[in-house]
Amino acid sequence: MKNRILNYRKQMDSLLGQKNAETDWEKVLEEHLVQVAFFQHERLIHLIVTVTFAVLLIICFGILILSDFMPILGLIGLLFVLLVPYIRHYYTLENEVQRMYEQYDKILKQLNTNDK
Repeated sequence: MKNRILNYRKQMDSLLGQKNAETDWEKVLEEHLVQVAFFQHERLIHLIVTVTFAVLLIICFGILILSDFMPILGLIGLLFVLLVPYIRHYYTLENEVQRMYEQYDKILKQLNTNDK
């Protein structure tokens, strides 16, 4: 998913950089909104997963502190190892979707410029 969103954003940046008069900006805008919706959904799912892992990690830390149950250290380690990549992936999704919002504004501006 990371490569897909990065490639799509670069493709849109390239298209916006060309400012070709023959580009059908209405179709570009429609397709862009579809892609934004896909990536927003992906971002929401990864937020839910990331928060779930973070809450589980906090609960495990609480169990360790309150009961000194040492076998839970393995679970804490596993959750931490999984949480770090989830945070990194969510960070990428969040930032790229924000950039896609900026692209949306540029497409609207291009569409309005061509209508005049």
